[in-house]
Amino acid sequence: MAVEEEGIRVFQSVKIKIGEAKNLPSYPGPNKMRDCYCTVNLDQEEVFRTKIVEKTLCPFYGEDFYCEIPRNFRHLSFYIFDRDVFRRDSIMGKVAILKEDLHKYNNRDTWFQMQHVDADSEVQGKVHLELRLSEVITDTGVICHKLAARVLECQGLPIVNGQCDPYATVTLIGPSRSEAKKTKVKKKTNNPQFDEVFYFEVTKPSSYNKKSHFEIEEDDVDKMEVRVDLWNASNLKFGDEFLGELKIPLKVLRQSSCYEAWYLLQPRDNGKSGKPEDLGSLRLNVVYTEDHVFSCEYYSPLRDLLLKSGDVEPVSASAAHVLGEVCREKQEAAIPLVRLFLHYGKIVPFISAIANAEVNRTQDPNTIFRGNSLTSKCIDETMKLAGMHYLQVTLKPIIDEICELHKPCEIDPVKLKDGENLENNKDNLKNFVDQIFNVITKSGVSCPTVMCDIFFSLRESASKRFQGDPDVRYTAVSSFIFLRFFAPAILSPNLFQLRPHHPDSQTSRTLTLISKTIQTLGSLSKSKSASFKETYMATFYEHFNEQKYADAVKNFLDLISSSGRRDHKRIEQPILLKEGFMIKRAQGRKRFGMKNFKKRWFRLTNHEFTYQKSKAGDHPLCNIPIENILAVEKLEEESFKMKNMFQVIQPVRTLYIQANNCVEAKDWIDILTKVSQCNKKRLTVYHPSAFLNGHWLCCKATSENAPGCTPCTGGLPANIQLVIDGDRETERIYSLFNTYMTKLEEMQEACGSKAVYVGSDQEEYSCFLIEDPRETYKTLCQIIEAVKTLQQEHTQYKRDKFEKTKYGSQQHPIGDKSFQTYIRQQSEVSAHSI
Repeated sequence: MAVEEEGIRVFQSVKIKIGEAKNLPSYPGPNKMRDCYCTVNLDQEEVFRTKIVEKTLCPFYGEDFYCEIPRNFRHLSFYIFDRDVFRRDSIMGKVAILKEDLHKYNNRDTWFQMQHVDADSEVQGKVHLELRLSEVITDTGVICHKLAARVLECQGLPIVNGQCDPYATVTLIGPSRSEAKKTKVKKKTNNPQFDEVFYFEVTKPSSYNKKSHFEIEEDDVDKMEVRVDLWNASNLKFGDEFLGELKIPLKVLRQSSCYEAWYLLQPRDNGKSGKPEDLGSLRLNVVYTEDHVFSCEYYSPLRDLLLKSGDVEPVSASAAHVLGEVCREKQEAAIPLVRLFLHYGKIVPFISAIANAEVNRTQDPNTIFRGNSLTSKCIDETMKLAGMHYLQVTLKPIIDEICELHKPCEIDPVKLKDGENLENNKDNLKNFVDQIFNVITKSGVSCPTVMCDIFFSLRESASKRFQGDPDVRYTAVSSFIFLRFFAPAILSPNLFQLRPHHPDSQTSRTLTLISKTIQTLGSLSKSKSASFKETYMATFYEHFNEQKYADAVKNFLDLISSSGRRDHKRIEQPILLKEGFMIKRAQGRKRFGMKNFKKRWFRLTNHEFTYQKSKAGDHPLCNIPIENILAVEKLEEESFKMKNMFQVIQPVRTLYIQANNCVEAKDWIDILTKVSQCNKKRLTVYHPSAFLNGHWLCCKATSENAPGCTPCTGGLPANIQLVIDGDRETERIYSLFNTYMTKLEEMQEACGSKAVYVGSDQEEYSCFLIEDPRETYKTLCQIIEAVKTLQQEHTQYKRDKFEKTKYGSQQHPIGDKSFQTYIRQQSEVSAHSI
């Protein structure tokens, strides 16, 4: 979800690895251990939660989380909670990283000291305030100064304990005075509209004829300030919760008698905490990206250059291959390249070209595709994108069973626990391996077409290059489908969306043993048992030395790497796309039914959208076929005074749903929209608000069947996996080229060196693969020209934004440190350019 800024779309995303915590404070009880989990928060809104790690003060989480950030935020925060025996959760500490500081820790493991959590320091949201100082002549003819403080509105206040009933207090503070006034409480909203004015007498009445009264009173005014505190009204015995404050010195009114601005709420006393406590530390790896994406035509030169890469001879002289050469890691280049080529339907010819070139450089068929080359990384990324649902339908049921049954499968005699039987464990493990092997080798018909087309080209290139090796046609494909697709998904199911969390240590060990066995079964190596370093694995593998396993693997590989292997009569099985608890509004199907809100377990497959009372419920309470979904859109908060709501519009009625947080709401809207995109009766207009009290809140139409008043959001591709923004991917590739501009220039020098010299003079450039110096040099010139043109556009955009931006506006409120940093940077750039 992008934020629009004058024709520029701004995308924010974050990728987080939550590693481990160390030296957490011990529990005051006798055992001292704790059951801990970690949450990820945008400001105070929780968007992810790890599993609970029991009985430890040094919990290992090993969990990954990625999300597109759909709104502005000030802090990326991590909270460690302890769950006691009564299932009560208490906060132990936090790590809060300012948005503008995220770049300091980009993509590197960092230990952060845990900080104390104080309710007075947990703030978010902004306030719109107007101050006006005026002279008032009294009935007796004397003059005094009065201050009018107008609290207009607030935005983005936190929801505390599931509700937000905010009010504000306005206090005029001077050297010897403090006068406070209070707004009305606004119920059930975190975006309250107050629009209340409070009057304060600033100076004592003085004679109107006294010419020096301004000079006398000016010092008094300069010593005064207005403080605005936001509170959440509460019925709890602990009183109202503090939401934040702001302080404005009255000297801002020196230049003008009227002052109006937006302010970010600040913690009490600017969040200064007392004495530091040793609360332990948390290891994190955070990658935050922010893409400023121009309209399509700006990217045409670079995009066209990239998309013709598959046709360039040799392919090593193409723009896409050059990107792989200059990037520090091939993965950096592979991710945006694959997404761009998939978006434009050119991934198969591009991968075929770079794979064919790599095969022709390979000398030994046993090392084919074994390195971390651009080819390998691109195929890995393609399988991840195109094959995610293939994994879901193939592996998820059996992975779920393994995680839930929790059967002991340890076969290393040294690691056996007391009471475990080695033979029983071997039987358990063999049963799991057989089940997974069978579902994989029988799933060929479900393998996505794009993966099959790539495997076909790999098989053809390998067979042609190594004509004397009859097995290379299989090993070229198995090195990807088994070694780099199925085996990693079995090993770490949470990374492939097969499980919500990293499995516990026993299950993780079971999955490791299964993954090793499946990987070896799929490799078709000549000496299977010898491929294991561990004796116990070699012994266990003897169970699978039968010819039927090798035959099954070959039949599977033949099917997925054969051209035209589609079975057009296959009936698509239901695939579970997403599930979880949300709150829905009763649809009022009965004449006198209550339209209240209830928590329900929702499930979405590619066939239907359902909800039921609990996760384990037998029968859905409501079943909506996908073809009945006419649109899925956000619902304006004012409809029910509730955040993160969206609507699923059907022919007869609309289902209103509240998600747990903004990221969850966006995920549900996206996937519901994608899966229903091809419905023939999809709407083009909708109502952004609800139908309440006999009319639509948005357009005031009185008929419930009145056509919508707002255009539906833009259409998305029908293919669920491949929802890709081509311009955003080109912008990412531009950013990479710009980052590695020095390497591009070094590669240009290398081309010149290779064109003139042969021999030792070119050793310093041996890090680059350059097969045709002239063609490569020509491509490099085109890349550098396109990148510098885009760089100029970005510089101009920043300059224009700097000139137009008003500090204190709704978009850039006072107190926004990231914007203050931006202002300082732009001032330095402007001064430098002058």
